[in-house]
Amino acid sequence: MQRITATTAHSLHGIAATRFVEQQAAATLAPHTLMRRAGLATANLAQALAPHARSIWVACGPGNNGGDGLETALHLHQRGYHAVVTWLGESAKVSADAHDAWQRASQAGVRFAAEPPTHADLCIDALLGIGSTRAPQGRMAHWVQHMNHCGATVLAVDVPTGLHAETGALTQSRTEPASHTRIVVRAHHTLSLLTLKPGLFTGHGRDFVGQVWLDSLGVDVAENSADATLAGPPPRRAHGHASHKGTRGDVAVIGGAPGMTGAVLLAASAALHAGAGRVIVSLLDDHPIGVDPLQPELMMRPYRQLNTEALTVVCGCGGGEAIASILGEVMMNAPRLVLDADALNAISADARLAAVLIQRGTKQATVLTPHPLEAARLLGCGTADIQANRLLAAQELADRLRCTVVLKGSGTVTAAPGQHPVINPTGNGKLATGGTGDVLAGLLGTRLASGMNPYEAAWTAVYQHAELADRWPNEAALTAGALAKALS
Repeated sequence: MQRITATTAHSLHGIAATRFVEQQAAATLAPHTLMRRAGLATANLAQALAPHARSIWVACGPGNNGGDGLETALHLHQRGYHAVVTWLGESAKVSADAHDAWQRASQAGVRFAAEPPTHADLCIDALLGIGSTRAPQGRMAHWVQHMNHCGATVLAVDVPTGLHAETGALTQSRTEPASHTRIVVRAHHTLSLLTLKPGLFTGHGRDFVGQVWLDSLGVDVAENSADATLAGPPPRRAHGHASHKGTRGDVAVIGGAPGMTGAVLLAASAALHAGAGRVIVSLLDDHPIGVDPLQPELMMRPYRQLNTEALTVVCGCGGGEAIASILGEVMMNAPRLVLDADALNAISADARLAAVLIQRGTKQATVLTPHPLEAARLLGCGTADIQANRLLAAQELADRLRCTVVLKGSGTVTAAPGQHPVINPTGNGKLATGGTGDVLAGLLGTRLASGMNPYEAAWTAVYQHAELADRWPNEAALTAGALAKALS
Protein backbone atom coordinates (compact mmCIF):
# COMPACT_ATOMS: atom_id res chain seq x y z
CA MET A 1 0.00 0.00 0.00
CA GLN A 2 1.27 3.47 -0.91
CA ARG A 3 0.51 6.87 0.53
CA ILE A 4 0.15 9.16 -2.48
CA THR A 5 2.00 12.47 -2.23
CA ALA A 6 3.28 15.07 -4.66
CA THR A 7 6.82 13.71 -4.36
CA THR A 8 6.35 10.85 -6.85
CA ALA A 9 4.79 10.59 -10.30
CA HIS A 10 2.04 8.00 -10.82
CA SER A 11 0.05 6.53 -13.70
CA LEU A 12 -3.66 7.31 -13.73
CA HIS A 13 -6.31 4.99 -15.16
CA GLY A 14 -9.81 5.95 -16.15
CA ILE A 15 -12.82 3.70 -15.72
CA ALA A 16 -12.47 1.71 -18.94
CA ALA A 17 -8.73 1.22 -18.45
CA THR A 18 -9.28 0.11 -14.85
CA ARG A 19 -11.99 -2.33 -15.90
CA PHE A 20 -9.63 -3.80 -18.50
CA VAL A 21 -6.87 -4.25 -15.91
CA GLU A 22 -9.40 -5.83 -13.55
CA GLN A 23 -10.69 -8.26 -16.19
CA GLN A 24 -7.17 -9.33 -17.17
CA ALA A 25 -6.20 -9.90 -13.54
CA ALA A 26 -9.41 -11.79 -12.70
CA ALA A 27 -8.84 -14.15 -15.62
CA THR A 28 -5.61 -15.38 -14.04
CA LEU A 29 -6.78 -15.55 -10.41
CA ALA A 30 -9.12 -17.79 -8.44
CA PRO A 31 -12.74 -16.59 -8.20
CA HIS A 32 -13.42 -13.71 -5.79
CA THR A 33 -9.70 -13.07 -5.25
CA LEU A 34 -9.67 -9.36 -6.12
CA MET A 35 -12.65 -8.51 -3.91
CA ARG A 36 -11.17 -10.43 -1.01
CA ARG A 37 -7.86 -8.62 -1.45
CA ALA A 38 -9.73 -5.31 -1.64
CA GLY A 39 -11.50 -6.02 1.64
CA LEU A 40 -8.27 -7.04 3.32
CA ALA A 41 -6.46 -3.92 2.12
CA THR A 42 -9.28 -1.66 3.31
CA ALA A 43 -9.40 -3.39 6.70
CA ASN A 44 -5.65 -2.97 7.08
CA LEU A 45 -5.85 0.75 6.37
CA ALA A 46 -8.90 1.16 8.62
CA GLN A 47 -7.04 -0.50 11.49
CA ALA A 48 -4.01 1.73 10.92
CA LEU A 49 -6.17 4.87 10.87
CA ALA A 50 -8.27 3.98 13.92
CA PRO A 51 -6.49 1.25 15.89
CA HIS A 52 -8.52 1.93 19.03
CA ALA A 53 -11.92 2.37 17.41
CA ARG A 54 -14.77 1.07 19.55
CA SER A 55 -17.31 1.12 16.73
CA ILE A 56 -16.84 1.08 12.96
CA TRP A 57 -19.69 1.74 10.56
CA VAL A 58 -19.32 0.13 7.13
CA ALA A 59 -21.86 1.59 4.68
CA CYS A 60 -22.22 -0.81 1.75
CA GLY A 61 -23.96 -0.14 -1.56
CA PRO A 62 -25.69 -2.64 -3.85
CA GLY A 63 -22.73 -3.19 -6.21
CA ASN A 64 -19.19 -4.49 -6.05
CA ASN A 65 -18.04 -1.48 -4.03
CA GLY A 66 -20.46 -2.70 -1.40
CA GLY A 67 -18.94 -6.16 -1.73
CA ASP A 68 -15.55 -4.68 -0.94
CA GLY A 69 -17.14 -3.17 2.16
CA LEU A 70 -18.60 -6.51 3.23
CA GLU A 71 -15.17 -8.11 2.95
CA THR A 72 -13.74 -5.22 4.98
CA ALA A 73 -16.31 -5.73 7.73
CA LEU A 74 -15.50 -9.47 7.82
CA HIS A 75 -11.80 -8.82 8.47
CA LEU A 76 -12.49 -6.13 11.07
CA HIS A 77 -14.96 -8.41 12.85
CA GLN A 78 -12.42 -11.21 12.91
CA ARG A 79 -9.88 -8.86 14.49
CA GLY A 80 -12.23 -8.05 17.34
CA TYR A 81 -13.61 -4.70 16.17
CA HIS A 82 -17.29 -3.86 16.62
CA ALA A 83 -18.19 -3.45 12.95
CA VAL A 84 -21.76 -2.56 11.99
CA VAL A 85 -22.81 -2.99 8.35
CA THR A 86 -25.66 -1.20 6.63
CA TRP A 87 -26.20 -2.77 3.21
CA LEU A 88 -28.38 -1.67 0.31
CA GLY A 89 -27.87 -4.88 -1.65
CA GLU A 90 -30.04 -7.98 -1.99
CA SER A 91 -28.28 -11.32 -1.85
CA ALA A 92 -30.29 -12.70 -4.75
CA LYS A 93 -29.48 -9.79 -7.08
CA VAL A 94 -25.82 -8.95 -6.49
CA SER A 95 -22.81 -10.17 -8.45
CA ALA A 96 -21.16 -13.48 -7.67
CA ASP A 97 -18.27 -11.70 -5.96
CA ALA A 98 -20.57 -9.56 -3.79
CA HIS A 99 -22.74 -12.59 -2.95
CA ASP A 100 -19.65 -14.47 -1.81
CA ALA A 101 -18.64 -11.52 0.38
CA TRP A 102 -22.15 -11.27 1.90
CA GLN A 103 -22.20 -14.99 2.60
CA ARG A 104 -18.79 -14.97 4.27
CA ALA A 105 -19.65 -11.94 6.40
CA SER A 106 -23.02 -13.40 7.44
CA GLN A 107 -21.55 -16.76 8.39
CA ALA A 108 -18.83 -15.07 10.43
CA GLY A 109 -21.40 -13.23 12.52
CA VAL A 110 -20.87 -9.70 11.23
CA ARG A 111 -23.63 -7.46 12.55
CA PHE A 112 -26.03 -6.07 9.90
CA ALA A 113 -28.33 -3.14 10.74
CA ALA A 114 -31.06 -1.24 8.92
CA GLU A 115 -29.72 2.18 9.90
CA PRO A 116 -26.30 3.62 10.82
CA PRO A 117 -25.15 3.31 14.42
CA THR A 118 -25.71 6.35 16.63
CA HIS A 119 -21.98 6.59 17.22
CA ALA A 120 -18.95 5.43 15.23
CA ASP A 121 -15.26 6.21 15.56
CA LEU A 122 -14.65 5.34 11.92
CA CYS A 123 -16.99 5.33 8.91
CA ILE A 124 -16.16 3.34 5.79
CA ASP A 125 -17.84 4.55 2.60
CA ALA A 126 -18.39 1.54 0.32
CA LEU A 127 -21.63 2.80 -1.24
CA LEU A 128 -20.84 3.60 -4.87
CA GLY A 129 -17.70 2.69 -6.83
CA ILE A 130 -16.08 3.82 -10.05
CA GLY A 131 -18.86 2.62 -12.33
CA SER A 132 -21.55 4.86 -10.88
CA THR A 133 -22.59 8.10 -12.54
CA ARG A 134 -25.78 8.68 -10.58
CA ALA A 135 -26.16 10.84 -7.53
CA PRO A 136 -26.98 9.19 -4.18
CA GLN A 137 -30.71 9.14 -3.52
CA GLY A 138 -33.10 7.92 -0.83
CA ARG A 139 -31.52 5.96 2.01
CA MET A 140 -28.09 6.20 0.43
CA ALA A 141 -28.30 10.01 0.36
CA HIS A 142 -29.39 9.97 4.01
CA TRP A 143 -26.41 7.79 4.93
CA VAL A 144 -24.03 10.10 3.07
CA GLN A 145 -25.32 13.11 4.99
CA HIS A 146 -25.10 11.21 8.27
CA MET A 147 -21.52 10.21 7.47
CA ASN A 148 -20.53 13.80 6.71
CA HIS A 149 -21.98 15.17 9.93
CA CYS A 150 -21.31 12.45 12.50
CA GLY A 151 -17.82 13.72 13.33
CA ALA A 152 -16.04 10.41 12.71
CA THR A 153 -13.04 9.80 10.47
CA VAL A 154 -14.26 8.76 7.01
CA LEU A 155 -12.45 6.27 4.78
CA ALA A 156 -13.75 5.97 1.22
CA VAL A 157 -13.28 2.74 -0.72
CA ASP A 158 -11.93 3.48 -4.22
CA VAL A 159 -13.73 6.82 -4.59
CA PRO A 160 -15.96 8.93 -2.32
CA THR A 161 -19.61 8.31 -3.10
CA GLY A 162 -20.96 11.10 -5.30
CA LEU A 163 -17.62 11.86 -6.99
CA HIS A 164 -16.98 10.72 -10.55
CA ALA A 165 -13.80 8.63 -10.54
CA GLU A 166 -12.66 9.68 -14.00
CA THR A 167 -13.51 13.38 -14.16
CA GLY A 168 -13.60 14.63 -10.59
CA ALA A 169 -17.09 16.03 -11.24
CA LEU A 170 -19.90 15.61 -8.74
CA THR A 171 -22.53 13.14 -9.88
CA GLN A 172 -26.01 14.39 -10.64
CA SER A 173 -29.36 12.72 -11.21
CA ARG A 174 -31.11 13.33 -14.53
CA THR A 175 -34.03 15.09 -12.85
CA GLU A 176 -31.89 17.17 -10.52
CA PRO A 177 -31.64 20.91 -11.33
CA ALA A 178 -28.12 22.15 -12.02
CA SER A 179 -28.27 24.43 -8.95
CA HIS A 180 -29.13 21.55 -6.61
CA THR A 181 -26.70 20.92 -3.74
CA ARG A 182 -24.72 17.79 -4.52
CA ILE A 183 -24.68 14.88 -2.08
CA VAL A 184 -21.12 13.58 -1.85
CA VAL A 185 -19.03 11.93 0.85
CA ARG A 186 -16.34 14.19 2.24
CA ALA A 187 -13.64 11.66 3.03
CA HIS A 188 -10.59 12.11 5.23
CA HIS A 189 -8.89 9.21 3.43
CA THR A 190 -9.55 7.45 0.13
CA LEU A 191 -8.10 4.03 -0.69
CA SER A 192 -7.89 3.68 -4.47
CA LEU A 193 -7.91 0.01 -5.40
CA LEU A 194 -5.99 -1.59 -8.26
CA THR A 195 -5.27 1.75 -10.01
CA LEU A 196 -5.24 5.45 -9.28
CA LYS A 197 -8.16 7.29 -10.87
CA PRO A 198 -7.83 10.76 -12.44
CA GLY A 199 -10.92 12.17 -10.76
CA LEU A 200 -9.27 11.92 -7.36
CA PHE A 201 -6.85 14.68 -8.34
CA THR A 202 -8.73 17.20 -10.48
CA GLY A 203 -12.05 19.03 -10.51
CA HIS A 204 -13.78 18.58 -7.16
CA GLY A 205 -11.62 15.55 -6.36
CA ARG A 206 -9.08 17.20 -4.14
CA ASP A 207 -11.84 18.79 -2.03
CA PHE A 208 -13.46 15.46 -1.16
CA VAL A 209 -10.86 12.65 -1.17
CA GLY A 210 -8.63 13.68 1.73
CA GLN A 211 -5.39 11.70 1.81
CA VAL A 212 -5.22 9.27 -1.12
CA TRP A 213 -3.76 5.77 -0.75
CA LEU A 214 -3.20 3.11 -3.39
CA ASP A 215 -3.24 -0.67 -3.13
CA SER A 216 -2.73 -2.46 -6.44
CA LEU A 217 -4.08 -5.70 -4.93
CA GLY A 218 -1.00 -7.62 -5.99
CA VAL A 219 -1.59 -6.88 -9.67
CA ASP A 220 1.24 -5.65 -11.88
CA VAL A 221 -0.44 -2.76 -13.73
CA ALA A 222 1.27 -1.84 -17.00
CA GLU A 223 2.12 1.85 -17.26
CA ASN A 224 1.31 1.87 -20.98
CA SER A 225 -2.33 1.17 -20.14
CA ALA A 226 -2.68 4.52 -18.34
CA ASP A 227 -4.86 7.40 -19.51
CA ALA A 228 -2.97 10.18 -17.75
CA THR A 229 -0.10 10.92 -15.39
CA LEU A 230 0.00 12.47 -11.95
CA ALA A 231 3.02 14.77 -12.04
CA GLY A 232 5.99 14.27 -9.78
CA PRO A 233 8.78 16.76 -9.01
CA PRO A 234 10.47 18.14 -12.14
CA PRO A 235 14.12 17.22 -12.69
CA ARG A 236 16.54 19.83 -11.43
CA ARG A 237 18.19 21.95 -14.11
CA ALA A 238 21.61 23.43 -13.47
CA HIS A 239 23.30 26.21 -15.45
CA GLY A 240 26.93 25.64 -16.41
CA HIS A 241 29.73 27.91 -15.24
CA ALA A 242 30.29 29.11 -18.79
CA SER A 243 26.68 30.24 -19.24
CA HIS A 244 25.79 33.92 -19.66
CA LYS A 245 22.66 35.99 -20.13
CA GLY A 246 22.58 35.17 -23.83
CA THR A 247 22.45 31.44 -23.14
CA ARG A 248 19.66 31.76 -20.57
CA GLY A 249 17.17 32.97 -23.18
CA ASP A 250 15.37 36.24 -23.88
CA VAL A 251 11.72 36.64 -22.86
CA ALA A 252 9.49 39.43 -24.15
CA VAL A 253 6.23 40.08 -22.32
CA ILE A 254 3.64 41.90 -24.43
CA GLY A 255 0.42 43.33 -23.01
CA GLY A 256 -0.58 45.90 -20.43
CA ALA A 257 -3.26 47.93 -22.15
CA PRO A 258 -4.20 51.24 -20.45
CA GLY A 259 -5.03 50.59 -16.81
CA MET A 260 -3.72 47.00 -16.89
CA THR A 261 0.03 47.46 -16.65
CA GLY A 262 0.29 45.37 -13.48
CA ALA A 263 -0.39 42.07 -15.23
CA VAL A 264 2.54 42.50 -17.62
CA LEU A 265 4.91 43.56 -14.85
CA LEU A 266 3.94 40.52 -12.78
CA ALA A 267 4.60 38.16 -15.70
CA ALA A 268 7.88 39.93 -16.42
CA SER A 269 8.90 39.74 -12.76
CA ALA A 270 8.21 36.00 -12.78
CA ALA A 271 10.34 35.53 -15.90
CA LEU A 272 13.11 37.56 -14.32
CA HIS A 273 13.13 35.70 -11.01
CA ALA A 274 12.75 32.33 -12.73
CA GLY A 275 16.10 32.89 -14.40
CA ALA A 276 15.59 34.33 -17.88
CA GLY A 277 18.74 35.94 -19.26
CA ARG A 278 16.97 39.12 -20.33
CA VAL A 279 13.36 40.18 -19.90
CA ILE A 280 11.83 42.78 -22.20
CA VAL A 281 8.52 44.46 -21.41
CA SER A 282 6.42 45.85 -24.25
CA LEU A 283 3.45 47.81 -22.95
CA LEU A 284 0.43 48.57 -25.12
CA ASP A 285 -0.35 51.65 -23.05
CA ASP A 286 -0.29 55.00 -24.89
CA HIS A 287 1.96 56.39 -22.16
CA PRO A 288 4.23 53.48 -21.18
CA ILE A 289 6.68 53.75 -18.33
CA GLY A 290 10.36 54.03 -19.25
CA VAL A 291 11.63 52.01 -16.32
CA ASP A 292 10.25 49.98 -13.43
CA PRO A 293 12.07 51.49 -10.43
CA LEU A 294 11.35 48.39 -8.35
CA GLN A 295 12.76 46.09 -11.02
CA PRO A 296 15.27 48.08 -13.12
CA GLU A 297 16.49 44.81 -14.66
CA LEU A 298 13.40 44.81 -16.88
CA MET A 299 14.05 46.35 -20.31
CA MET A 300 11.21 48.55 -21.64
CA ARG A 301 10.72 48.49 -25.42
CA PRO A 302 7.87 49.58 -27.72
CA TYR A 303 6.32 46.68 -29.57
CA ARG A 304 7.53 47.90 -32.97
CA GLN A 305 11.13 47.74 -31.77
CA LEU A 306 10.90 44.06 -30.89
CA ASN A 307 12.41 41.38 -33.09
CA THR A 308 9.87 38.73 -32.10
CA GLU A 309 11.45 36.20 -34.46
CA ALA A 310 14.38 35.93 -32.03
CA LEU A 311 12.43 35.94 -28.76
CA THR A 312 10.32 33.80 -26.50
CA VAL A 313 7.11 35.79 -26.21
CA VAL A 314 4.53 35.86 -23.42
CA CYS A 315 1.48 37.59 -24.83
CA GLY A 316 -1.89 38.66 -23.50
CA CYS A 317 -1.42 39.50 -19.83
CA GLY A 318 -3.56 42.61 -19.27
CA GLY A 319 -3.73 43.08 -23.03
CA GLY A 320 -7.36 44.18 -23.20
CA GLU A 321 -8.80 44.76 -26.66
CA ALA A 322 -5.49 46.27 -27.84
CA ILE A 323 -3.86 42.84 -28.01
CA ALA A 324 -5.96 41.77 -31.01
CA SER A 325 -4.29 44.28 -33.35
CA ILE A 326 -0.83 42.74 -32.98
CA LEU A 327 -1.64 39.15 -32.04
CA GLY A 328 -1.70 37.73 -35.58
CA GLU A 329 1.75 39.11 -36.30
CA VAL A 330 3.12 37.82 -33.01
CA MET A 331 1.76 34.33 -33.67
CA MET A 332 3.27 34.25 -37.15
CA ASN A 333 6.73 35.32 -36.00
CA ALA A 334 7.50 34.17 -32.46
CA PRO A 335 9.29 30.79 -32.40
CA ARG A 336 8.28 30.19 -28.77
CA LEU A 337 5.01 31.61 -27.50
CA VAL A 338 2.88 31.62 -24.34
CA LEU A 339 -0.67 32.88 -24.86
CA ASP A 340 -2.61 33.95 -21.80
CA ALA A 341 -5.67 35.94 -20.73
CA ASP A 342 -6.80 38.52 -23.30
CA ALA A 343 -4.83 36.85 -26.10
CA LEU A 344 -7.01 33.78 -25.59
CA ASN A 345 -10.16 35.89 -25.57
CA ALA A 346 -9.11 37.54 -28.83
CA ILE A 347 -8.53 34.15 -30.47
CA SER A 348 -11.90 32.83 -29.32
CA ALA A 349 -13.62 35.89 -30.83
CA ASP A 350 -11.81 35.87 -34.20
CA ALA A 351 -11.69 32.80 -36.44
CA ARG A 352 -8.83 34.33 -38.43
CA LEU A 353 -6.63 34.52 -35.36
CA ALA A 354 -7.57 30.95 -34.47
CA ALA A 355 -6.51 29.86 -37.96
CA VAL A 356 -3.11 31.55 -37.52
CA LEU A 357 -2.67 29.75 -34.22
CA ILE A 358 -3.47 26.39 -35.78
CA GLN A 359 -1.00 27.06 -38.60
CA ARG A 360 1.81 27.29 -36.05
CA GLY A 361 1.27 23.58 -35.40
CA THR A 362 4.26 21.75 -33.98
CA LYS A 363 6.77 23.78 -36.01
CA GLN A 364 6.67 26.59 -33.45
CA ALA A 365 6.37 26.02 -29.71
CA THR A 366 3.05 27.26 -28.33
CA VAL A 367 1.49 27.00 -24.87
CA LEU A 368 -2.00 28.22 -23.99
CA THR A 369 -2.90 28.84 -20.34
CA PRO A 370 -6.71 29.18 -20.11
CA HIS A 371 -8.81 29.07 -17.00
CA PRO A 372 -12.13 27.20 -17.43
CA LEU A 373 -14.07 30.21 -18.75
CA GLU A 374 -11.40 31.01 -21.34
CA ALA A 375 -11.28 27.34 -22.33
CA ALA A 376 -15.07 27.36 -22.73
CA ARG A 377 -14.87 30.36 -25.06
CA LEU A 378 -12.21 28.65 -27.16
CA LEU A 379 -14.30 25.47 -27.48
CA GLY A 380 -17.61 27.27 -27.89
CA CYS A 381 -19.26 25.68 -24.85
CA GLY A 382 -20.05 26.51 -21.24
CA THR A 383 -17.76 26.54 -18.22
CA ALA A 384 -19.77 23.69 -16.71
CA ASP A 385 -18.97 21.58 -19.79
CA ILE A 386 -15.26 22.16 -19.25
CA GLN A 387 -15.43 21.29 -15.56
CA ALA A 388 -17.54 18.19 -16.24
CA ASN A 389 -14.50 16.55 -17.86
CA ARG A 390 -11.33 18.59 -17.51
CA LEU A 391 -9.06 15.94 -19.02
CA LEU A 392 -11.20 15.63 -22.12
CA ALA A 393 -11.57 19.39 -22.51
CA ALA A 394 -7.83 20.04 -22.23
CA GLN A 395 -7.02 17.30 -24.73
CA GLU A 396 -9.69 18.51 -27.16
CA LEU A 397 -8.26 22.02 -27.03
CA ALA A 398 -4.71 20.75 -27.56
CA ASP A 399 -5.71 18.60 -30.53
CA ARG A 400 -7.94 21.22 -32.11
CA LEU A 401 -5.44 24.08 -31.80
CA ARG A 402 -2.35 21.88 -32.28
CA CYS A 403 -0.48 23.17 -29.24
CA THR A 404 0.17 22.51 -25.56
CA VAL A 405 -2.67 23.53 -23.25
CA VAL A 406 -2.55 24.26 -19.53
CA LEU A 407 -6.13 24.11 -18.21
CA LYS A 408 -5.85 25.89 -14.89
CA GLY A 409 -7.85 25.08 -11.79
CA SER A 410 -7.86 22.51 -9.01
CA GLY A 411 -5.69 19.75 -10.41
CA THR A 412 -4.38 21.77 -13.38
CA VAL A 413 -4.26 19.65 -16.54
CA THR A 414 -1.48 19.89 -19.13
CA ALA A 415 -2.33 18.37 -22.52
CA ALA A 416 -0.52 18.20 -25.85
CA PRO A 417 -1.12 16.36 -29.13
CA GLY A 418 0.16 12.79 -28.92
CA GLN A 419 0.94 12.99 -25.19
CA HIS A 420 -0.71 11.69 -22.03
CA PRO A 421 -2.42 14.50 -20.09
CA VAL A 422 -0.63 15.42 -16.88
CA ILE A 423 -2.54 16.34 -13.73
CA ASN A 424 -0.72 18.55 -11.26
CA PRO A 425 -0.84 17.44 -7.58
CA THR A 426 0.54 20.63 -6.00
CA GLY A 427 -1.13 23.89 -5.05
CA ASN A 428 -3.99 25.10 -2.88
CA GLY A 429 -6.60 27.82 -2.54
CA LYS A 430 -3.98 30.45 -1.72
CA LEU A 431 -3.40 30.76 -5.47
CA ALA A 432 -6.94 32.10 -5.92
CA THR A 433 -5.76 35.72 -5.95
CA GLY A 434 -5.34 38.19 -8.78
CA GLY A 435 -2.14 37.98 -10.80
CA THR A 436 -1.00 34.46 -9.96
CA GLY A 437 -1.90 33.35 -13.49
CA ASP A 438 0.33 36.10 -14.90
CA VAL A 439 3.16 34.76 -12.75
CA LEU A 440 2.63 31.28 -14.20
CA ALA A 441 2.75 32.69 -17.75
CA GLY A 442 6.06 34.43 -17.05
CA LEU A 443 7.56 31.32 -15.47
CA LEU A 444 6.44 29.27 -18.44
CA GLY A 445 8.06 31.73 -20.83
CA THR A 446 11.39 31.36 -19.04
CA ARG A 447 11.22 27.58 -19.27
CA LEU A 448 10.51 27.76 -23.00
CA ALA A 449 13.38 30.24 -23.45
CA SER A 450 15.75 27.80 -21.74
CA GLY A 451 15.20 25.27 -24.52
CA MET A 452 12.58 22.98 -22.97
CA ASN A 453 9.90 21.56 -25.23
CA PRO A 454 6.46 23.10 -24.61
CA TYR A 455 4.90 20.01 -23.00
CA GLU A 456 7.71 19.61 -20.46
CA ALA A 457 7.97 23.36 -19.91
CA ALA A 458 4.26 23.51 -19.18
CA TRP A 459 3.82 20.74 -16.62
CA THR A 460 7.07 21.52 -14.81
CA ALA A 461 6.19 25.22 -14.56
CA VAL A 462 2.74 24.36 -13.24
CA TYR A 463 4.24 22.05 -10.61
CA GLN A 464 6.81 24.60 -9.41
CA HIS A 465 4.33 27.49 -9.39
CA ALA A 466 1.79 25.59 -7.30
CA GLU A 467 4.36 23.96 -5.02
CA LEU A 468 5.37 27.41 -3.83
CA ALA A 469 1.82 27.86 -2.55
CA ASP A 470 2.11 24.58 -0.63
CA ARG A 471 5.22 25.88 1.10
CA TRP A 472 3.81 29.35 1.73
CA PRO A 473 3.66 30.31 5.45
CA ASN A 474 0.14 30.01 6.80
CA GLU A 475 0.40 33.36 8.55
CA ALA A 476 1.41 35.20 5.36
CA ALA A 477 -0.90 36.28 2.55
CA LEU A 478 0.11 34.98 -0.87
CA THR A 479 0.28 37.85 -3.34
CA ALA A 480 1.27 37.52 -6.97
CA GLY A 481 4.19 39.91 -6.55
CA ALA A 482 5.63 37.93 -3.66
CA LEU A 483 5.02 34.69 -5.55
CA ALA A 484 7.03 35.95 -8.53
CA LYS A 485 9.97 36.88 -6.32
CA ALA A 486 9.83 33.47 -4.60
CA LEU A 487 10.72 31.81 -7.91
CA SER A 488 14.35 32.86 -7.45
